[in-house]
Amino acid sequence: MNNPGLHVVVAEANLVPLRAELEAALPPGTDVQWVHDATAETVEAAVATADVLISQRVSKELAAAAKRLRLVHAPGAGTEKIEVDALPPGVVVANTFHHEDAIAEHVVAASIMLRRGFLRQDTALRKGIWESPVHDRRLPWPSTLADATVGFVGFGHIGATAWERLRIFGARGVAVTRRGQADPAAGLTWVATNDELHALLAESDIVVVSAPLNAETTGLIGAAELARMGSDAVLVNIGRGPLVDEEALYNALRDGVIGGAAIDVWYQYPTGGNSAAPSRFPFHELENVLMTPHSSGIARQTFAHRVADIAANIHRFAAGEPVRNVVAGGSHE
Repeated sequence: MNNPGLHVVVAEANLVPLRAELEAALPPGTDVQWVHDATAETVEAAVATADVLISQRVSKELAAAAKRLRLVHAPGAGTEKIEVDALPPGVVVANTFHHEDAIAEHVVAASIMLRRGFLRQDTALRKGIWESPVHDRRLPWPSTLADATVGFVGFGHIGATAWERLRIFGARGVAVTRRGQADPAAGLTWVATNDELHALLAESDIVVVSAPLNAETTGLIGAAELARMGSDAVLVNIGRGPLVDEEALYNALRDGVIGGAAIDVWYQYPTGGNSAAPSRFPFHELENVLMTPHSSGIARQTFAHRVADIAANIHRFAAGEPVRNVVAGGSHE
């Protein structure tokens, strides 16, 4: 039975454009309080009486303020900024995904732009230069995705979704993962453990990096690994910036060791506002780099599906049913 006194606190600014949709989807009688732009004191006061908190971040101080909190729902996949151990006993932590479709579109678009030279051609034509082998016979003919080998460094739900899109173009896929496993139905030519990373890099025209970042994978791709790639090969990083060594990547792009890169995840981020250099190296000066501000998964559909997931989980919580996508605390009973 739904709880008419349920108090839900929303501390996520990215859900504001879908405020009406979220509130309409919650159990009848739910009291919703939005504190996405409130002071820390106001947020703590709201959480003190909350049953459910929707937030990507929960500090130790905020966790200590929770008196009757039973469910923390991250509005995305990441829960690393939620201090799980500081939450009161019995609090369930859940998350949601749905960014894989938007990220897969980014991977396809970036791969085509770099492999076909569209990024470089755009820059040239703005200067009146027709950079095409039809007009300059010194230039090589570009290739489509039809004869490309795409190597996936990490093959979770993001890599698998990107591969579903890419294989439609006739590409060939290979992958390395921590366990060296993938669903046979995915149609990869081969899959192996990370020990075969060098073989994958040497074989791939496009390298898609989507492995999780941890102590083991930080700097997974450095100068030696980039040197294994061909001078026409392109790298698409939609995982985390430090998976690829920052200086090594800049040098490889600057010196033509690899053909290009689409970088959506970076080494430096704004601490406030929307202004910050993404790296200590001038990637912006390079013509073979597609730079995006960690926006590959940002789409209205991404957050609309997340809102639906969150609302469905709150319905389960209110009805005493197990919550889905639990990452800590067990299921609610």
